[in-house]
Amino acid sequence: MRIAVLGPGGVGGLLAAVLERGSAEVVVVARRSTAGLIAQRGLSVSSVRFGEMLVRPRVVEALSEPVDALLVATKAEGLSAGLERIEAAPGIVLPLLNGLDHIELLRSRFRPADVPAGSIRVEADRPEPGVVVHTSPFLLVSMATAHPDAVAAMDALAAALSEVEIPVKVQMPVSRASEANVLWSKLVRLNALACTTSAYDVLLGRIRDTPQLRADLVGAIEEAAAVARAEGADAVDAERAVQELQDAHPTLGSSMQRDIAAGRAPELDEIPGSVLRAAARHGIPCPTVERLVRAISSRAGVPLPAVLGPAGP
Repeated sequence: MRIAVLGPGGVGGLLAAVLERGSAEVVVVARRSTAGLIAQRGLSVSSVRFGEMLVRPRVVEALSEPVDALLVATKAEGLSAGLERIEAAPGIVLPLLNGLDHIELLRSRFRPADVPAGSIRVEADRPEPGVVVHTSPFLLVSMATAHPDAVAAMDALAAALSEVEIPVKVQMPVSRASEANVLWSKLVRLNALACTTSAYDVLLGRIRDTPQLRADLVGAIEEAAAVARAEGADAVDAERAVQELQDAHPTLGSSMQRDIAAGRAPELDEIPGSVLRAAARHGIPCPTVERLVRAISSRAGVPLPAVLGPAGP
């Protein structure tokens, strides 16, 4: 199977390396500076699940050839620029970004039926271009579609990922509810983890062991789960999300927390901003999420999501 990966960061770099080591035909699409480094040095991955890898996938600045699948793994802020480098229409486009708003953008760029809902649960970082550190054995790619004619391509991609031992869950039935469940099941958990770790700059174990911080974690989960159900995600369960984070390893952090520590722009608008925009559509209050977002904005010196504005909603 011919698979292109747009954005060889923590997520895209890990998937590209594992696929390249397997039987897939992989092409990495990256900006000129990153493409040059990977072409020269290769893609280096240190993974607690897959071990140490140094692979040399084909890397291009622009995708001008057809592929069976395109994995979109850029940060949200780099998505529009990244899509300008996709010159040929892929068979299926699987988005693996945080948040919700990228789905509409991708479906405006490609045939809507070719863009299923997708998510990935992984703890991986890119400390420098061409280098990926995968620090937790947990990994899951989920996908769902509301278009029956997309099922075959989605199943083929799932099979290619499974072949190289990347766990995949294809959500059924074919419906908009299944798409909502894929997106919101991750967002409910990720939003709470990102907001609490980033607001307080501590890891999950400290949050669970501190009553007030744990109350914020649970409150953020419950608020986002209420929004998820209003958005049609009928399988999202707050208690299950709380238990998942209760069972997770105590040194779990978040990409938002790591971005702030590295001086990179945090995905404040993409992660909690998505929750708050959906909450506003349904008139659902999210006081815990709002308070944590304001704390992150102040701590990191970054603007609030537009849904809040400088004086609140």
